[in-house]
Amino acid sequence: MASPFLRNLRLRHMYHSLNSRLHASGFHSLSDKSLQNSPLNLFSLDGFSENQYKFRAFWMNHRFLCTGSTNPSVNKASSSNVGATPSGGLAEGNHGNKNNGEQDAGGSQSTSQQGKPVRRGPVSWMSFFLLLCTGAGLVYYYDKEKRRHIEGITNASNAVRQGPSVGKAAIGGPFNLIDHNGKSVSDEDFLGKWNLIYFGFTHCPDICPDELQKMASAIDKIKEKSGIEVVPVFISVDPERDTVEQVREYVKEFHPKLIGLTGTPDEIKNAARAYRVYYMKTEEEGSDYLVDHSIVMYLMDPNMQFVKFFGKNLDDTLLAEGVIQEIKQHKKVKA
Repeated sequence: MASPFLRNLRLRHMYHSLNSRLHASGFHSLSDKSLQNSPLNLFSLDGFSENQYKFRAFWMNHRFLCTGSTNPSVNKASSSNVGATPSGGLAEGNHGNKNNGEQDAGGSQSTSQQGKPVRRGPVSWMSFFLLLCTGAGLVYYYDKEKRRHIEGITNASNAVRQGPSVGKAAIGGPFNLIDHNGKSVSDEDFLGKWNLIYFGFTHCPDICPDELQKMASAIDKIKEKSGIEVVPVFISVDPERDTVEQVREYVKEFHPKLIGLTGTPDEIKNAARAYRVYYMKTEEEGSDYLVDHSIVMYLMDPNMQFVKFFGKNLDDTLLAEGVIQEIKQHKKVKA
């Protein structure tokens, strides 16, 4: 076993070495008076009081004051706590923890008050989304009601209005013309069939082609929807230019069942008069001129009796529906 002198020397050397390191790292030291009342006295060893006291002072510095705080109040409070009894130290520690907890709570509370978020504006993402949905719904409802209103007006204007019958319209009558194959025909050649007749001319720039195209489409839709055969007929009001060859080439452009009729100026005049059709030459410049005429289609029953006329304001679908309705109504009355 080493002699007491050597052990004292070793302890002194250890104390000075560690104490130098503590001062270099910024640790705080305790006063000698506080170390005398320290609970480390319980661990004293006989024969080494001076060196052991210094060693205990170092240990207390390292255990309780291991802090780099530069706040004088903290150092002062720490130094005063070291001189207390163990139980008092524990109570003070608990009290200190409680105070620290209160300080932390108070600090977080003050922080939350200082960092209190700015109150949100009146418009949030949810309110903006609801506003957008409401606006879209209103636009959809307005558009739907607008279309329904326009559709109601259109249906009301295109509806067949039945009124009291006062005599019979003086439309239609006998005629003698030449078809697009060069064959002489009369109104009797069309008996036994439903006929849709249109007056026009082959040099018409826009209206006649549109109306004949509409007639051809309506004929097919009538056949498809009701199975009724309707004969489309085109009668020229320009006998000077609409020859048989010209009419034949013209009607082929619209429908294979379209029958084209032409004739002499007198024959055309008689037919137009029978069907109450107006026509007149306009903008005459040599041989290039236009013909102003009525834009009407006449529905004739199998007896070549007038049933109804249809104007330019109808499209092919409405024309087909109107013809089907008139044919069914006519058959119902005859039955």
